[in-house]
Amino acid sequence: MRRAFESSLEGGLIDRVLQRVPAQKAARLRMGLRRHARPARLRALRRHAPFSREFGYDRGTPIDRFYIECFLSLHRDDVRGDVLEVKDSAYTKRFGQGVARSEVLDLDASNPNATIIADLTEADVIGDESFDCFILTQTLQHIYDTKSAVRHAHRILKRGGVLLVTVPCVSPIVDEVDLIDYWRFTPASCGRLFGEIFGAGSVEIQAEGNVVSSVGFFAGLAREELERSELDSRDAPFATLICVRAVKQ
Repeated sequence: MRRAFESSLEGGLIDRVLQRVPAQKAARLRMGLRRHARPARLRALRRHAPFSREFGYDRGTPIDRFYIECFLSLHRDDVRGDVLEVKDSAYTKRFGQGVARSEVLDLDASNPNATIIADLTEADVIGDESFDCFILTQTLQHIYDTKSAVRHAHRILKRGGVLLVTVPCVSPIVDEVDLIDYWRFTPASCGRLFGEIFGAGSVEIQAEGNVVSSVGFFAGLAREELERSELDSRDAPFATLICVRAVKQ
């Protein structure tokens, strides 16, 4: 019954009926009929607090991690030779193919995993053309001078080296003493930011996620609470995060 009703709505039958109604009233009626045809089940989201304030870690796997790991798995052949990662080397170990040297970058000297202590916006301590791959996931939103960070990322890559980046479109705001949240990104901003430094022809950009994954991530749901089909669907205007592969020519 509902499918037949929605079909008549989309097919224009109801529009023809509403032609006899004043335009403003017809618009309100049309919106009401669409809500009836496709009701939003928002009872679970009509709450003042998220399901999790830990990005879903306390319920399972954060939704953004699903997209990050799919991206790195797709480009695992790039994770080779001399590899740099931020905070720890978990992704290097998991996705690396023939890694010769693994280094970990961090601003925090107390991080026991860090082998290079530096601010990516002032990373002169790292020599030019030092790495074949740089894994930079969910980091740039915490760097105010993103252009300087990307310039240094480009500089420290060898010729033919690959930068694998993920950045959020949608995410709860982090506001901690040593971790400040500055930015959210779009395909257009990523295209311009990385294109200006690597060259537009050297950059691949993919928006991942959709309205379900974005709302779920923002509300603190875990990846395990969504169907695979809900995660796999791509709808760029409602993306959860953006994946960037940039090659140094």
